[in-house]
Amino acid sequence: MSAKITSLRTRLLDFPILTLLHPREQTPLLIAGLLAGIVSGSLVMRWLDWPFWTAVAIVLLVLLIPGVFKWRADQRRYGATVMGVSFMLVTQGFHTIEHIAQWVQYHVLGWTMRASSGLISPANSEWVHFVWNWTVVLVMTLLVWRGVRNFWAWLALLWSVAHAGEHTYMFIRHLQVLGELSGLGITDITAQGLPGILGRDGWLARNAAVCGVFLSRLPGLTTAVRLDVHFWWNIGEVSLLAMAAHTFLKSALSGRLMPPSNS
Repeated sequence: MSAKITSLRTRLLDFPILTLLHPREQTPLLIAGLLAGIVSGSLVMRWLDWPFWTAVAIVLLVLLIPGVFKWRADQRRYGATVMGVSFMLVTQGFHTIEHIAQWVQYHVLGWTMRASSGLISPANSEWVHFVWNWTVVLVMTLLVWRGVRNFWAWLALLWSVAHAGEHTYMFIRHLQVLGELSGLGITDITAQGLPGILGRDGWLARNAAVCGVFLSRLPGLTTAVRLDVHFWWNIGEVSLLAMAAHTFLKSALSGRLMPPSNS
């Protein structure tokens, strides 16, 4: 029996992210919360005529309950740093789903750019993107400071800073345009979705005199629509985070890994 447990631990250590994210004792609460959220969300859409995004928000709020219990258990079992890694993997994982939903809405379903706003459309606003991406930078910095130091972690931190810088540029442009519109007496335009540094009509594409003709005409970097630019920003960020987490957890969980069913 001891040999089987040792073998299982070894196999699980090959996939430390899956081991960390396993809900363990929170599995029943997670399933119950998911079902309750789906039922509640469906009812408010049917009987109160609330939009789809509110149903998604209800599901996420309900799932936050087992999520908090899960992260507290991770802290007790592995420590605060590993809990932070778990938190980042879950939240950035959902953020990736949101970007995939936008990509599918635009490229597969043929929706307009404005309509392709993901699962929670109110969250697709400049100030939310600005706050969220700088929060990611702060958490990544804290994790690196707490010991998540490997090649992928440093790349993930640099990528997150660059990503946040792009959103900072767009947030400033957003405020500038709103100010200009307000000065003209126009207050019914949101000024959302302005191009950033990269992509079609972005700063790089419009400043050949500063960047050079070659850089200002690079396919993708100067031609992609904003939705695609930030889809790939996020794919790069979550991929680097996953590699950093995998490398860190291989060491952090070594010697302390227990099969989920025995925890």
